[in-house]
Amino acid sequence: MSIIRLGIGGLGRGFMLTRPALHNNPLIKLAGAFDIRSDAVAQFAQEYSASAYSSFDEMLGDPDIDAVYIATPHEYHAEQSIAALKAGKHVLVEKPMATDIAQCVQMARCAEATGRVLVVGPSHGFDAQIIRAAELVASQRFGRVRMVTALNFTDFMYRPRRPEELDEARGAGVIYSQAAHQIDVVRRIVSDKVVSIRALTGDWDEARPGTGAYSALLSFANGATASLTYSGYAHYDSDELAGWISELGQEKDPSRYGDTRRALESLTAEEEAQAKLQRTYPGGSTPAVSPPPYNEHFGFLLVSCDHADLKVLPTGIEIYGNRVRERIECGRPDIPRAAVIEEFVAAITGQRPALHDAEWGLVSTACCAAIAQSGRLGRDVDPEKLIQKQTENMPDESP
Repeated sequence: MSIIRLGIGGLGRGFMLTRPALHNNPLIKLAGAFDIRSDAVAQFAQEYSASAYSSFDEMLGDPDIDAVYIATPHEYHAEQSIAALKAGKHVLVEKPMATDIAQCVQMARCAEATGRVLVVGPSHGFDAQIIRAAELVASQRFGRVRMVTALNFTDFMYRPRRPEELDEARGAGVIYSQAAHQIDVVRRIVSDKVVSIRALTGDWDEARPGTGAYSALLSFANGATASLTYSGYAHYDSDELAGWISELGQEKDPSRYGDTRRALESLTAEEEAQAKLQRTYPGGSTPAVSPPPYNEHFGFLLVSCDHADLKVLPTGIEIYGNRVRERIECGRPDIPRAAVIEEFVAAITGQRPALHDAEWGLVSTACCAAIAQSGRLGRDVDPEKLIQKQTENMPDESP
């Protein structure tokens, strides 16, 4: 197989978390990067003997770049993905695919028209225990899936942010950033069409604007339901329900309760922006990190089938059957998020089509939009109808 020469669009937090998987995949060469921080780009170029680009368009114009990983802020995903596809590049775009359904439709159409691969991720739908749970459900070993319960309570709203990240019109809040994870997880497990969403949303802190919490009920075509609850207001920490294992698969110290809020209270706006930068490349970390002791995860997850409830944990799956309780181990990857890059590479090289492709990302974004709309209007919303509304009379923009 040929080496895929990858260009990086955005050297922020998303890249940092995915960097070990990119660095260690034998079919990926980190060949170039663009970021608004020229010093970060220069260091990347030196570290990887790669090209440094002064603009995203310059990177797309380089014939030595085969594919791009777009890890820029949400508001740029659509424009940059479409430009990359039209330039003949394959695209891995961070979730959410975009924060506008019409833009997602355009991205999907462009991927189809150009014949290029577009994968949306990483999301926790790629986690090893989620893949195993989906396989168990598909086998019907425990009968039909009936109900999925997912909840996550985190400190998301109080992590360091740039000013524009607190503007909901530009994708602030938890819906597109965090519900995208839960939606991918339950769609992967139930494996059927979402036909209706009813949600309540909360915006409870004027100092940290944007939707910070939601509860949503998803109904599927096969009769299954999924209840999603998320709060990013840094009170209860639901990692307690996962044995004090963090989202990134590390052991967590429960005595550090409230650290995120306390740290933020002492920062000026400028200091907060600097704290945000410390979480981006280069950030002092190395891609050759030891793997975390546990799988990544996204909160408490219980899958209810006819004959058993499956508690899905970063350490494995506990099965509560009619008479017997058992446990299924789920091995963790040697490199975090390796499954994302493996899916992208496999699709580009023709080994197998991507599951988390443009159509998948479009539906997940429509589900996010349905949560937001249902929260505003107080009624059920069909995500498929949101997609249909946006595609009606939309002109064909083939490259």
